[in-house]
Amino acid sequence: MKHRPLGRSGLTVPPLCFGCNVFGWTVDEAASFRLLDKVLETGISFLDTADVYSRWVPGHAGGESETIIGKWMKLRGNRGKIILATKVGMDMGDGKVGLKADYIARAVEDSLRRLQTDVIDLYQSHKDDEATPQEETLSAYDRLIKAGKVRVIGASNFSAERLQAALDISKANGLPRYESLQPEYSLAERASYEGALQRVCEDNGVGVITFFSLAAGFLTGKYRSEADLGQSPRGTRAIPKYMNERGMRILAGLDAVARETGAQPAAIALAWLLAKPSVTAPIASATKPEHVDTLVAATQLALTPEQVARLDKASA
Repeated sequence: MKHRPLGRSGLTVPPLCFGCNVFGWTVDEAASFRLLDKVLETGISFLDTADVYSRWVPGHAGGESETIIGKWMKLRGNRGKIILATKVGMDMGDGKVGLKADYIARAVEDSLRRLQTDVIDLYQSHKDDEATPQEETLSAYDRLIKAGKVRVIGASNFSAERLQAALDISKANGLPRYESLQPEYSLAERASYEGALQRVCEDNGVGVITFFSLAAGFLTGKYRSEADLGQSPRGTRAIPKYMNERGMRILAGLDAVARETGAQPAAIALAWLLAKPSVTAPIASATKPEHVDTLVAATQLALTPEQVARLDKASA
C-alpha cells in the first residue's frame, strides 16, 4: 500500500486511516483485536483514536478505545509498525477539557499510559478552544515534541480562520505547526470543508484526514428506508438527516458507479475522497473483519474523472 506524505511533517501514511472510535462501544475487546489484526495485515497501519472515545456510552469514562489499542500493541509487540494518532480537548468530565497547557501536559500522560507507549505519532487538538491563546497551546505541544512524547501535531474541527491563525502563529514564533486537519468531509457532507477550509489546507500544505468519511455508514448503501435505521446504534441517531431526495440521489450515483466498477458503494465513496487532491487519507472504521476488505478495495480503485464528476453532481 503506497504511503502518502502527511503535510510537511516527514511522516508518511497509508491512503486510508482506520477509525477506532467503535472499540469498547459497538465492538468488544476480543473483536477489536481481530479487527486490528486484519487491518494491519492489509497494510493499513494508520490508526486514529481519541482520549474521549467512548465516554458517551453509559458507564464509560473515556479512554476505552486507547486502552484496547494499547493492550493489542503490547500483546502483539508491534508498536513500531503502527502510525498512532490520538486527540485531546473534548470534555472528559471533572473539568478535564480544552487546550490549556497544563491540561495538555496531564492529558498526554494519560493517553500514553492507556496506549502503553512512549510516543504518539500524531497528537491532535480535537476541537478549537477559543478561550485559550493558540500560542499557549502550540507552546505546550512544542514542549511535548522536544521531550520526545509527540512526533507531529494536527487539528480537528477548526474553522478556516482559526487554522490559518494557528499556522501564522507557528511560523512567526518558531513553534510546531498543525501538519494535518481532521474535518468532516464526505459525499454527503461537503459544505463545511470545500471552500475556505480546503484552500487553507492546500495553500499551506496541510494534510487532510477526513472523519465521517462514510457519513456514519449511510454511504455504504445499507440505509435506504426508515426500516433500515435499526441496523446499528448509529442508525437512529445519525442517518435520518440523509434520508431525503439528495441522499437518495447520492446513493443512486454510487449504485451506478458500482455497476460500472464492480466495487461496493462504500469503496466508491472512499475512492471519491481519495480522488480529491487535498485529501491525504480518509478515516473509516469497521465492525467486522470482512468489512476491512471493502476499505482496502477503495485504495485500489481509481475512479475516472467522469465518474468523479457524476458523483460531484449527484451530491451537489
